[in-house]
Amino acid sequence: MTDDSIFPADFFWGAATSAYQIEGSPLADGAGPSIWHRFSHTPGRTHSGDTGDTACDHYRRYEMDIALMQRLGLNAYRFSISWSRVLPEGRGRLNAQGLNFYERLVDGLLRRGIEPFVTLYHWDLPLALDELGGWLNRDIAHWFADYAQLLYRALGDRVRLWTTLNEPWVAVAEGYLSGLHAPGHASLAEAPRATHNFLRAHGLAVQAYRAEGRGQIGLVVNLEPKYPVSAKPEDQEAAARAHAYMNRQYLDPVFFGAHPRRMREIFGAHWPEFADADMRLIRQPIDFLGVNYYTRSVVRHDPAIVPTYAGSVRQSGSRYTEMGWEVYPQGLIDTLLWLCNRYGTIPLYITENGAAFADPPITDGRVHDPLRVDYLHRHLRAVREAQRQGVDVRGYFAWSLLDNFEWSYGYGKRFGLIHVDFTTQRRIFKDSARFYREVIQARGAVLGQQGSADSPA
Repeated sequence: MTDDSIFPADFFWGAATSAYQIEGSPLADGAGPSIWHRFSHTPGRTHSGDTGDTACDHYRRYEMDIALMQRLGLNAYRFSISWSRVLPEGRGRLNAQGLNFYERLVDGLLRRGIEPFVTLYHWDLPLALDELGGWLNRDIAHWFADYAQLLYRALGDRVRLWTTLNEPWVAVAEGYLSGLHAPGHASLAEAPRATHNFLRAHGLAVQAYRAEGRGQIGLVVNLEPKYPVSAKPEDQEAAARAHAYMNRQYLDPVFFGAHPRRMREIFGAHWPEFADADMRLIRQPIDFLGVNYYTRSVVRHDPAIVPTYAGSVRQSGSRYTEMGWEVYPQGLIDTLLWLCNRYGTIPLYITENGAAFADPPITDGRVHDPLRVDYLHRHLRAVREAQRQGVDVRGYFAWSLLDNFEWSYGYGKRFGLIHVDFTTQRRIFKDSARFYREVIQARGAVLGQQGSADSPA
């Protein structure tokens, strides 16, 4: 391979997780319950009634997991903080033991040369705040900023990279519109209100960081390019609505201080008016943007799909993951180029990218997952191609470091580079982990080959 295939020397090679999905011990050492604790303990809400009570037991095994990161060759690790572990009621009283866990985690990462990349909110709202209205209560923006400021002061001397929210689109679409995620609401009227308060919370948290922080702060969004299935006007319009709803809804306000005009078309009478002062608050300059990319959608007009009237069309001949997501690396390139064209040359991180496949039984102490190896191989090549086309991508975080609690799917879907036996908590490098380590060691030079994944663990 030529040098053109090699990633920059200062590129971040990471993996990502979230608190409720891996930590376990959700009520340990003074922590308060979150909406996901209640949701997962509600019959019928998750696959097989699975909960995050144990998950990967990372709260007690974090030192082991940091050692695994070091063996994997990571120089960065993206994780989220459990709001209710630090502030059991979401505001007011500090739980020193909960905060100390994250201080130990950060210190352990730094000792091993791994950059901590902290997400303030990954969907696990303190239950006490949900009982006050949660993301439908305007006061939550101030509660979130106070929580953020506490963490900036506690960890800001060691953490240089922060993000406010992870995938607010999913938190609203699944938590307030479909009801498939916590808090389990299903309301077309509530969704725009929750979205607006997420954005206000982001704006206030960025303002708080400018007063306290010493590093950089950004936002993480999940993006999914929308391609019309045909040239018919109704399919073109469906793709445009779906694109505005998923890809522009959280970015236009942050970068332009305005919601996409199509949002009123999508939500109709349920779309409220928003104060100019709110929009100015939301439009805070950020230092970088995190992009979570998994798949694309080819869409057609479908009146049964609320609120966008855009339905996905399965593509014959394509490979699909266990989540029903098409493997389409070109969509990542298209997404990154679109971001640059619309919002300018802001630094970008691929903060999540990965695939759930049905892993075969362990053979001779190995987990052979060739489909995941291929997925990583093709998407890492897409990242490098986007860089060659001028996109400022500064890091890549595989989702996920570990098999974990996959929200409403429970333990039925495995995204991990590292296999977890949820009964014994044994961890085993999958072939995808070995391949990713090869890529890191070679700074991408092996991406022109089929990764052997045969180096010893």
